[in-house]
Amino acid sequence: MQHRFRCSMAAVVAGLAFSAIMFAQASKQSERAKPSAASALSHELSGVWMQYPGGMDAAIDQHLRPPLTAWGQARFDATIPLLGPRAVAGKENNPTLHCNPQGIPKLLVLPNPFELIQTPGKMVMLFEQGHDWRVIWTDGRALPIEPERTWNGYSVGRWEGDTFVVDTIGFNDKPWVDSYGNPRSEKMHLTERYRRVNHETLELAITMDDPTAYTKPWVNPPTLWKLEPWDIAEFYCIVDEENAYGDAVRIPAGGISPPPK
Repeated sequence: MQHRFRCSMAAVVAGLAFSAIMFAQASKQSERAKPSAASALSHELSGVWMQYPGGMDAAIDQHLRPPLTAWGQARFDATIPLLGPRAVAGKENNPTLHCNPQGIPKLLVLPNPFELIQTPGKMVMLFEQGHDWRVIWTDGRALPIEPERTWNGYSVGRWEGDTFVVDTIGFNDKPWVDSYGNPRSEKMHLTERYRRVNHETLELAITMDDPTAYTKPWVNPPTLWKLEPWDIAEFYCIVDEENAYGDAVRIPAGGISPPPK
């Protein structure tokens, strides 16, 4: 009887030890399967983001611009920007003076916020500048073979670790890529890489591969954006207001008489 009791107790102890081992292993597997707070945050980009101080067009560094092709040089030479050493007061011909859309990537480099909204299958970007918007498809679809040529192009996105990578094609060649007159063509392939550094900081790196305009890809270093607790405001371009400002300020600044009404 005493022998059977000792055997039973040994079995119980062994069973408890085995259960403890299995529970510990299951707990470890559960912890491995459960995303950490940091990784969960890294795949959450929703919010209103504003560039850190860094000046106009901080996300595209014109000093890193590769050499232009003959086509790109001709387009660039025809531009008269609103700022920089090539600006000529009163004679500027930036397409946005006619309230044309800024387009991508210029919407990403102006010092105005954008909002990211994540939904199943797509990411939506709302821009304060011009109250513009774009869709980045995240449902696994491929880029189209012959996309329609538009201001913001056709975008698809995917996650590579903690980086959200966006590929965009299907651009028209109407807007500039920055405020200095640098061109884009219908062959441009834009790559954006978004990475959430911490709760309040988003990193964005832009690469433009446009063989029609540039002799090699234009690679820009990452820039930082700050999470802001505000709503996107109305910021429309109104033709009458643009014309009134030009007649009252911009054109007289160049010593030119406003055009007759």
